[in-house]
Amino acid sequence: MSKLPLTLVSAFLLSQAVAHAQSWMIDPAHTAAQFSVRHLGISTVRGAFTKVSGSVQYDPSDASKTVVQATIDASSIDTRNDMRDGDLRSPNFFDVAKYPTIRFKSKHVATAGSGKLKVTGDLTIHGVTKEVVLDVEGPSEPVKDPRGNVHMGASASTTVNRNDFGVSGAPSMVGNDIALTIDIEMIRPAN
Repeated sequence: MSKLPLTLVSAFLLSQAVAHAQSWMIDPAHTAAQFSVRHLGISTVRGAFTKVSGSVQYDPSDASKTVVQATIDASSIDTRNDMRDGDLRSPNFFDVAKYPTIRFKSKHVATAGSGKLKVTGDLTIHGVTKEVVLDVEGPSEPVKDPRGNVHMGASASTTVNRNDFGVSGAPSMVGNDIALTIDIEMIRPAN
């Protein structure tokens, strides 16, 4: 067998493997990064970051080839209380002037049952990077909108200790465990 047909076969097989990976953008208008934390041990305060962006490389036939990258604008924190939000943006907590973004980058993705994934990756908050595991529901089945764009959704959750990231203000008032939920909608524009 000559090298030319072997090269063509190799190129075809490689193109087929690459064809399964799909590039998606996180749709900021339909994505929410929410959190909850205990206040004085008696109530739960909930909030959100309103500016989320990123991308997903997803291979529906092999979840392990999935790559997720997300960026959150830390100054977009919103707990429905201006004074508290100002404090959370200050050096007492997120210090958004010095650390303007929260980032997540996946390192490993595994199937965790029907319609579920475990996404392990690096979460960077307040300039500190720690490995976390996200429990993911989804992704949903793709849906095409009237303009031909394809959409898909997923919901991820985890709990982190804020002190692990150096966000340790008001220790007698604010709980240490922060529950995080990220509901994302991904979009692949029409060709």
